[in-house]
Amino acid sequence: MRRFEFVEGTSAKFWMADVQGNTFIVVYGRLGTDGQRKEKAFPDEAGARREYERKVAEKLREGYHEVSAEPSSAPAPKGAKGAAAASPKLSLPPRVRGGKPSAEQVTAAVEALTRLDSLVGGRSWKVAQRAREARRALRALGGTEPSSHAALGPVFTSLMAKVVAPRGEPRLPPWVAMELLAELDASAFLRTLEQWKRAPAGAPAQAATGLLARQAEALGEPELALRIGALLEARPRSGSGEGWERRWSALRPHLEGHLVAGGSSLPAWLRSLDAGGDTRLAERLSRLGA
Repeated sequence: MRRFEFVEGTSAKFWMADVQGNTFIVVYGRLGTDGQRKEKAFPDEAGARREYERKVAEKLREGYHEVSAEPSSAPAPKGAKGAAAASPKLSLPPRVRGGKPSAEQVTAAVEALTRLDSLVGGRSWKVAQRAREARRALRALGGTEPSSHAALGPVFTSLMAKVVAPRGEPRLPPWVAMELLAELDASAFLRTLEQWKRAPAGAPAQAATGLLARQAEALGEPELALRIGALLEARPRSGSGEGWERRWSALRPHLEGHLVAGGSSLPAWLRSLDAGGDTRLAERLSRLGA
């Protein structure tokens, strides 16, 4: 069966499809679960095949991405050895859609980031609103690296600098920065980490940025580090946190497989990280190890 996955915001789900004779078969659900299976019979195989192609095209339009392999239907092995055994079958679904942005799209992104920059330090709901607009504008760029555009690079760098602004100056919350970085190529994340490392000591956000840098260095895999960083700095929301748990459940097998392949484990990796006295980050790290 072909397998497609969608991971964005609080959504983490899969969809698989196949045709067997005149029957169209789908299996779908949340990542980390067995999902539900449905079958639909057609008068002939051609009808089932047309439905199959129509639904695949529909899922691609919705933002699903095909992954390279279907996980085994057997229960996932537990622990580090199990993760190592499963890791060759796992492939991180694409996070951004590739493509060369137009000049108009780059201009729109510059304007959106500039509007966000002007509100940093203001009311949180206004910052969140402008951040959503900036995310949409960056998403349209197809995973670009801001530094590759003369107009976009400086405004993006200026905005990221406000994450580690000294006490008393307007600061951009780290969770906003990570949501923006999640729309870009992983190289932008690494470049921003280097920028944050050069900030003068004493910035209020340095516990967060320090943790992001340490986990990236420990992993040595930019794309995975970016996704883990976005999870650690996910925007605080009310409720049970089910969306966060779904995202972590989808990402955990990839992280464990990577760590075991490098001779480490999830517990060892977590022990190497320090929340820098930040109770919220300490709680997030604890949840990763639960």
